[in-house]
Amino acid sequence: MNQFIPLGLAEPLLRAIEAEGYTSPTPIQARVVPAMMAGSDVLGIAQTGTGKTAAFVLPILDGLTKDPLPAKARTCKALILAPTRELAAQIADNIRAYGKHSRPSVAVIVGGAKIPPQIKALATGVDIIVATPGRLLDHLGSRNVRLDSTHTVVLDEADQMFDLGFMPQIRKLLAALPPKRQTVLLSATMPKAIHKLAQEFLKNPVEVTVTPNSKPIDRIDQKVLQLQTAAKRNVLVDYLSLPDMDRAIVFTRTKRGADKVCQHLEQYGFKAAAIHGNKSQNQRVRSLASFRNGNVRVLVATDIAARGIDVDDVSHVVNFELPNVPEAYVHRVGRTARAGKSGQAMTLCDNTERSLLRDIERLIKRKLDVGDFPPPSGREKVEVVAEPVQQQQPRKRKQRSSPTAGAPGAARNRARSRRRKSTAKAA
Repeated sequence: MNQFIPLGLAEPLLRAIEAEGYTSPTPIQARVVPAMMAGSDVLGIAQTGTGKTAAFVLPILDGLTKDPLPAKARTCKALILAPTRELAAQIADNIRAYGKHSRPSVAVIVGGAKIPPQIKALATGVDIIVATPGRLLDHLGSRNVRLDSTHTVVLDEADQMFDLGFMPQIRKLLAALPPKRQTVLLSATMPKAIHKLAQEFLKNPVEVTVTPNSKPIDRIDQKVLQLQTAAKRNVLVDYLSLPDMDRAIVFTRTKRGADKVCQHLEQYGFKAAAIHGNKSQNQRVRSLASFRNGNVRVLVATDIAARGIDVDDVSHVVNFELPNVPEAYVHRVGRTARAGKSGQAMTLCDNTERSLLRDIERLIKRKLDVGDFPPPSGREKVEVVAEPVQQQQPRKRKQRSSPTAGAPGAARNRARSRRRKSTAKAA
């Protein structure tokens, strides 16, 4: 029996859910879906991989089935804000999957993508906009979109948006919405700043907490290796060479660091790709697609991409560098052990990162188990032979009669020399 039926969702949604292979709602879905369908504001705290996306997408789609009138030009009925392009794309994919029998119109408005197609998508009005705050604010300022007809707004991964400095944009966007609306704020962690935002913009919200704050799910085997910085890359190669490694995400602190780690892995024969803020939207989409279909087995990412990687069969997560913000650790390791599976998370910690490790252990209220150094993989570095470059003959420079003749400013220099000589004679 489909246990989503008691939630009261419309029949087209139930068919789509069943086609996706889901029969029972997760705890966050079982509590958020009825609250949203009743019209209440919601403040939800749930760790990654617990089904938060469906928890807010399903009631939005249910509401659209009861409101068949199309949206007015340059407006939307529901707005979903996300911190990253990848997460926005993932949410839009879920909307299309769950709404395949009701066919809602969706516009994805994110930075790094061409603006004219976005203007065209907004012009006729859409049921749902999924957006990153900065780009949507640009369209709002250019009057390509209005939010005065939006009746539901969702802030997904609110703590990540706070960490990335999106709060000023979010305040401006919320100010453009009608006072009478439904506001939903969902997050994996709830720092004080986000709780303050919730008190400011939510009215008598239904508070839903399905797990202790910031506790990684129990199916993840979390370990730490303490080692010298110089040893990290070779240990990473050995760890990723273990026989049970199926698909892995390696996290670094910086974009440059992600590129360097990716290049190092490729030199040892791994099919790897880097994803971070300096990559174009097309590059990020291609890398994620290759990771999902198995053409790439190792994805090297920065924290900005951590919330947008939704792949069910990631077997390993490696913290090549510890995050500066301890909450980011929770989101990193949450990329594994999804959809009921188990996973492994290894943290490589050098002497300079021990204080960061203590912050993480204090947050999750446990000490990470000490892992064993993996046996040497025996992998040999793959030599990359570049194509020979044909040497071009240097152009012959035209000889001038004198080294300074015709040079820029040569006449001025000669005049100054004459003036200095005349002044010396006068003295």
